[in-house]
Amino acid sequence: MTEMSLKFDAAFEMTRDEVNRILLAAPRLIRAYTSYLTQTHGKMIRARAVLACAMDESGSIREDAVTFAAAIEVLHLATLVHDDIMDDADLRRGMETLQKKYGKRTAVICGDYLLSAAIRELDRVKNTDDYKKFGTSGYVEQICMGELRQNTNNRNYDLSMFRYLSIINGKTAALFEASYFAGAVTHETEEARLRLYRRLGRYTGVIFQLTDDCIDYENDTRAAGKSVQSDYEQGVITLPVIYTFSRKPELKERAAVGALSKEEMLGEVKKSGGISFTHQTAKRYYEKAQRALHALEFSNEKAEILQGLLDKSYYGLKK
Repeated sequence: MTEMSLKFDAAFEMTRDEVNRILLAAPRLIRAYTSYLTQTHGKMIRARAVLACAMDESGSIREDAVTFAAAIEVLHLATLVHDDIMDDADLRRGMETLQKKYGKRTAVICGDYLLSAAIRELDRVKNTDDYKKFGTSGYVEQICMGELRQNTNNRNYDLSMFRYLSIINGKTAALFEASYFAGAVTHETEEARLRLYRRLGRYTGVIFQLTDDCIDYENDTRAAGKSVQSDYEQGVITLPVIYTFSRKPELKERAAVGALSKEEMLGEVKKSGGISFTHQTAKRYYEKAQRALHALEFSNEKAEILQGLLDKSYYGLKK
C-alpha cells in the first residue's frame, strides 16, 4: 500500500493526534496518571524537527515521518518525567509534574511505560530499512548514559567544561540528533548529507541545553513555566557554575561544605560573567549549526522551519 504524502502543517497535526492517541490508549491504571500529559504539550520542537527534515524537494512528507515524530515526542516525555524525578521538580510547562502530582514511585513507572510506548510506536514504521538505519537502541542508550553521567557528577564541583559538554551531548543533544536523523532517513540516501543532518541536530541540542542552563539563572518560575534557580540546589553543575568556579576557585571549597547558598551562587554567577560565557559558548555552536544548515542547501520552506527551530533553541524565551 502506498504511503500518504503530506504537507508540514497536516503532518504536524497528525503527529499531535498520534501522541494523544498513544497517551490515551495506555492501560487504564497507567492512563489515570499519564492522560493529563495531553494537556502539557510544549512546542514539540523535536517532532517539528523530524517533520521538517523529512520534507523532500517538493515539500512533501512521508507518513512514516509522522510515526517517527510521535515516537520521539513520547520518548521525550519519558525523559522529562524521569528528569523531574531526579531534579525533584514541581513544575513543568506551567503545570504540576507527574512526580509532584502522584509521587516518585508512580512517576518512575509511568516514565518507563512511556519509553516502552515510544519503542512500540517505532514498530509501526512501514519502511523497515529506515527503521534499521535509524538505530533506536543506540540513541536511547546515549540518552540514558548522559543522564547517568550527570547523576554521578552531582555535586562534582571540579567538573570541567569538556566533561560537562560530553554529558549534555548524551543527555540532551542525542535526542535532537535522533529527531533530525529520523526525518532525514525517510527520504535521504546520501551518507554525507545524513551526517550533516545529524551534525545539525547535535549542535542544535547542545545550544538548547546551554540556553536552558542560562534560563535557570535569568528567569523566574512564571516566565520559564518550570522550576528555576534549582540546578545548583539539587547538585546539578551546569556551565554557568563551572565558569564561575574557574574564576573564583575559593567558592568550590564553600560549596563542598554546604556553605554557599543558592542565593549566593546566583549572585556569583551573575557577577563572574557565567551567564555571558555560556551564551558565548552557545553562539559558537550556533555558528557551527548555521554552517551545517547552509551546506544542506534546503528549499526556502524547509530552511525557514529549521532556521526557526535553531533560533528558538538559541534565543529561548527571548524569541
